[in-house]
Parts: sequence; structure tokens; C-alpha cells
Amino acid sequence: MQTKKLKVFNDPIYGFIGTPNELIFRLIAHPYFQRLRRISQMGMSYLVYPGAHHTRFHHALGSMHLMTKAIQILRLKDVEITGEEEKGLLSAILLHDIGHGPFSHALEASIIKGVGHEEISLGFMESLNKEFNGELDIAIQIFKGDYHKPFMNQLVSSQLDMDRLDYLKRDSFYSGVTEGNINSERLISMLNVTDDNLVVEEKAIYAIEKFLMARRFMYWQVYLHKTSLVAEQLLIRIMKRAEELAPSDTNPEFPSNLSFFLGKKEGEGISENQLAQFALLDDIDIMAALKSWRFHEDFVLSKMCQMLLDRNLLHVKIKNSPPSPEKIQNRLEQTMADFGVSEEEAQYFVFSGEVSNNAYNHKKQAIKVLKKNGKVVDLTKESEAIGVGAISKTITKHYLCYPK
Repeated sequence: MQTKKLKVFNDPIYGFIGTPNELIFRLIAHPYFQRLRRISQMGMSYLVYPGAHHTRFHHALGSMHLMTKAIQILRLKDVEITGEEEKGLLSAILLHDIGHGPFSHALEASIIKGVGHEEISLGFMESLNKEFNGELDIAIQIFKGDYHKPFMNQLVSSQLDMDRLDYLKRDSFYSGVTEGNINSERLISMLNVTDDNLVVEEKAIYAIEKFLMARRFMYWQVYLHKTSLVAEQLLIRIMKRAEELAPSDTNPEFPSNLSFFLGKKEGEGISENQLAQFALLDDIDIMAALKSWRFHEDFVLSKMCQMLLDRNLLHVKIKNSPPSPEKIQNRLEQTMADFGVSEEEAQYFVFSGEVSNNAYNHKKQAIKVLKKNGKVVDLTKESEAIGVGAISKTITKHYLCYPK
């Protein structure tokens, strides 16, 4: 049934965002999508940047808005995108993050063990497709990269996709970190298609360089900030400890939709029933559990919940090389003495790991530049300011966390 129902959202980044067609209106109205209003975009980053309270709902709408702009630009340049393909592109980008769980990346793969948000997004899309009588067939093909026009998948998922163009600008705005601000409209105006692949016109080189530098800056300054890092690690450990205690007499009380996932082993995949239960989970369930568990009789669980809720976090040191086993052991022994816990329990408070990032991977779906003479070359061949070495290099840092 077709209706004339359309809606306009007032977005602080782009102004008014309309629903371009009735399918998009119905997808946004669906409970699966409305759940994204209760999933934070930047996990625990609000503990560092107080403004970073925006949600996946904001981001999905923003990405869809940029996709409408990209479609307009490409059509002006005589790239054929049919009405059905337009619906497919808009639906694919709107739903690309629908599989995120509470606090986004923080608890990824730890609720449905070993399953990332992309796989869950695909599960939701296939479930919605049954409900919508196959209206998402093209969207699913585009999302999976199976559609016969590769540039459509590249607009949804590549190193210059609508997802990245929105989240860098949006996260920069809400966190107040202005160095991440990019001119997404200008970048989109420079897009083109050659041999069914997405390319950028030569005059966009400097805008692309700024985009990659902004991405690099946002990762180290915001997404991998040491306070966000330690907060997310604590959250993962809280869930692990609660699950460990679940079969014992001191069983912490779990929200019913979270308890469903207890004891599930990695590699079991995702069933329709799991998907329906996952759709009931959001940040609120996790926060309610933390507030309840801070008074739990188990010292380890209670202490970690207090730390996170009161923002009295662990100390974190980040270095270029891994900490020595002796240093870790010393911290463990100190914590065992201070907290009166076993070594196994102290390992919840003393742990090490590594984080890595590269702003541009020229080996994977490289950004292609369309020169004035019609030749298509790799960005790294053209860019002066950001040589391959600087921007493509993976930077790895090692951290050690322990109580203050």
C-alpha cells in the first residue's frame, strides 16, 4: 500500500532532512530502526567529550541525506541510477549500522559471541525484507557487494563512503574536536563513476587529503582516546564478570533481554530468535544493569561498576612498545594487596593490550582519481602532501591499565 506520508527531520549538521520515498519512511518508523535512538554513536566517548551523546539514529539519517546528494551529483554527470537502484542505495545506507548493539563498538561481538555488527545488520535487513515483501532485495545486494554496479557498494562501504563522510563531520561537531570537520558536500560534488567504479575528480585531491588527515586525527584524538579506551575495556570486563558469576549462588540480576544471551558459545551464528531478542537491547539495559550491580556482593563486579558510573577509572599508560611482564606482574601484586583479591580477580583491574589504526589502506579498495585526460590512477600516485608512507602506515600503540 502506497501512502503520501513523508517526514522531515531537523538535523544540526545539514538542516532539514526529508524522507525521499515511502519505503524509507516505513523503514525509519520500524521498531528495529527506532531502537537506534537508544544506541550511542560514540560508545563511552562522552566521558571525555561531554557533548558526544548523539546516537546511531542521527548518523543513519545523515548518511542517507549524503547519499541523496551523491545520487543527484552522479545523475548530473550522466551516471545511470534507476528509481529502484536509488531506493536500494538509500535503504542500504540507512540500515548499514542497524546491527550495532549497546554502546556501539564497545560491546561488539561480546553479546552475540564472535558476530560483528555488519553480520547482524545483514540479519536485520533480511528479516525486514521478508516483512516488506522483497522491497529490500537490491539494498541487500548492494550492501553485500553482489550488485552488478560496484560503485553502489562503494558509496555504502569503501574508503570514501557516505558512512565515513557523515560520521567524521558529525562526531567532530558533537565532540567539539574541530580538526575532524570535513567538507562532505564538496567531496560529494567531486565524485564520478568510471567503468562502474567510484572515482574522484583530480581537483578533489586537496579535499581528499584533508579528509584523510581529519580521519587520522579523529582516531587518535577521539575514537582511541585513552579514557574512552579504558572505559570501554571496563565495560567489556563488567559483562564478562557478570556472565562468569551467572551460574553461581551470587548470580547478578540481568535484564531479561540480556540474560537470553548468557552462556551462548562463539560461532553459533545468529538465529531469527536471537535477532528478535537483540532488537530489544540498547544502552538503557546496560546502564540499568551497571546501576544495579554496583551494590552486588562480588567485590570485582561492584568495584568495576562504581568506577565506570562515577568516572573514577583505571590509570592508563600508552607507549610505543608493550609493557614488560615484570611491570604487569608488579601492578598485579600491588592490586592484590590493595584490594585483597586473588591474582585472577586482580586481572580484571590490571591488563595490557594494543590499539592500531591507519587512515588510508591503499591495498584495499584504494581511492581512485580521475585525471583531466580521462586516465584513472591511485590516489597515492597523485597526492603530494600525504605520501603513501605517512598516511597508509598502520600505527600501533600499546597500553597498560591499572588502578590509581
